[in-house]
Amino acid sequence: MAVIVKYVVERNGEEKMTFTSKAEADAYDKMLDMADELFTLLGNSEIITDEAQQEELSMYLAKHKEEVLYALGAKRKPTPKKPKVVSQDDVNSATSDAA
Repeated sequence: MAVIVKYVVERNGEEKMTFTSKAEADAYDKMLDMADELFTLLGNSEIITDEAQQEELSMYLAKHKEEVLYALGAKRKPTPKKPKVVSQDDVNSATSDAA
């Protein structure tokens, strides 16, 4: 018989998601907290009056937190690492050193 540990994220008595790792459950719970705050912010704006749309947008923004932070200028996008350019002289030098 196997023992399986499960971490359940619950909100207002409703089971939202089950995870096998505490870190994943904590990250999801934090994302839900963020979505709740965004929902309140959107509700206060009176731009989107439909609660279903407010909830959908708040979840989307919370799930894409990194991109939102980049758009707001709160975080810099990582610069892609440039591959090292190898010249033909480097290749010839390496092959002659190996011989």
